[in-house]
Amino acid sequence: MKEIKVPELAESITEGTIAEWLVSEGDKVEKGDPICELETDKVNVEVNADYSGVISELAKEAGDDVEVGEVIAKVDENGEAGGSSDKEEEPSTPEESTPSESKQQETKEEKAPSKKEATGTEPKKAGKDQKVVASPAARKRARELGIDLNQVVPNDPLGRIRPEDVENLSKAAKSEQKSSKSEKKASSQTDSKQEFDKPVERVKMTRRRKTIANRLVEAQQTAAMLTTFNEVDMSAVMKLRSERKDNFQDKHGIKLGFMSFFTKAVVSALREFPYINAEIQDNDIVLKKFYDIGIAVSTDDGLVVPVVRDADRLDFAGIESEIADLGTKAKKKELQISDLQGGSFTITNGGIFGSLLSTPILNTPQVGILGMHTIQKRPVVMPDDSIEVRPMMYIALSYDHRIVDGKEAVQFLVRIKQLLEDPYDLLLEG
Repeated sequence: MKEIKVPELAESITEGTIAEWLVSEGDKVEKGDPICELETDKVNVEVNADYSGVISELAKEAGDDVEVGEVIAKVDENGEAGGSSDKEEEPSTPEESTPSESKQQETKEEKAPSKKEATGTEPKKAGKDQKVVASPAARKRARELGIDLNQVVPNDPLGRIRPEDVENLSKAAKSEQKSSKSEKKASSQTDSKQEFDKPVERVKMTRRRKTIANRLVEAQQTAAMLTTFNEVDMSAVMKLRSERKDNFQDKHGIKLGFMSFFTKAVVSALREFPYINAEIQDNDIVLKKFYDIGIAVSTDDGLVVPVVRDADRLDFAGIESEIADLGTKAKKKELQISDLQGGSFTITNGGIFGSLLSTPILNTPQVGILGMHTIQKRPVVMPDDSIEVRPMMYIALSYDHRIVDGKEAVQFLVRIKQLLEDPYDLLLEG
C-alpha cells in the first residue's frame, strides 16, 4: 500500500484546499495521472499519482484543507479496478465452502450474533475472529483498516465476509464520525454567527478569496500607504491607436491596447524614480534593477496578478502578447505559480469596469501600484484659456511612504502623465 501526499508546491505555499477529486476509490491509475485538483493561495494545481495501481482510499474529501506532505490518498499497487481482486480469491471458495451441512448451519448461526454486535449491543471478545469465515482479501483489508471482523455483517448468503463488506463498515464508521464532528462544529458556531429574520445564503470563502482578504489587510497594517492622484488627457494616445491599430494588428496579429502604453510609461518612470521599484527587507531597501510588471486580472475566483517579465526589453507587440496570454491563462485557471511570483511593480485597471476614481491597495512587498480608470469626456481649460472637451482619465499611485517620499510619488505620476500625453517618445523607446 503506497501513500500519495501533497507535493511541494512553492516556497511560499504550504497548504491548499482540495477543490475536486478526479478519481474515486476503486479506480485504476497510472503513475503521473492527475487524481485531484488542489486550490492554493495563488493558482489551482493538479496532484498526480506517484504510483500505478488502484485507489484504495481517499483520505480527504473535496473542500478539506491539506498541508504539504499530508497523505490524501492510498494506492494498492497489486489491486485491480472495481474490486476485482476479490475474484482472484474465488478459487479458495470451494475449500472454504465444502464443510459439512452442520458446519454451514454453524456459520449461519454465527451470522445472527454478528448483527447484534454491529449495533453495539453485544460485542464479542477479541480473538474470536478466527471462527469468522472471510476471504483472504477481506482479512487483509480488515487489517489495513483496523476493523474487527466480528463487527462486519456479511452480505454473502453463506456468511462469508468479502472485502466490500469490510469497506461498507469502514465507510459507515467514517460517515458517523464526520456527522458527529459536523454537528459539534455547527453547534459551536451557532452562538458566534449572527442570525437573521429574513432569508440569507451563506457561501464558504474560497482559499484564494481568504488569501486576498488577508493580503489586503496585511498591506493596510504593515505599510504606511498613501495615494496621490493626477489626470491624463488621452487624446494623443487615442489618436495614435486609431492611426496605427490596423497596421499593428496586420503585422503582429494582436490589437494595440492601452496597457502597452501604460506599461512602457511605467518602466520609463521607474528608471527615473528607482525607490518606487523597490521593497523593504528588514532594515534594508532592495532596489530592483529589473522591470517585471504585474498586471492585475479579475477572474471568477478573485483578483490575480500575473507578471510580464522584463517589460523594459519588450516592444509594444511583445507587451500586448504577454498580457493577452496571461489574461487567457488566468481565466482558464491555467496560470502557473511562476507566472505570479517576483513582480516589482503593479498596474491595475479598474476603468474596464467603469471605475472613475479609486485608491488601489499595495501588492506587498512592492511599494508602488498604479491605478487606471475609465476614460471620460470632460471640459478642459486649455493653455490659451479656451475650453475643449477631452477624453480624460484619472490615474492614482498608491505607495509606501516608509521609503517613497511624497515629492517622488507626485513627480513619478507627473512623468507618466507627460509620457502618455506625448506618446511618440514611448514609441521611440519601444
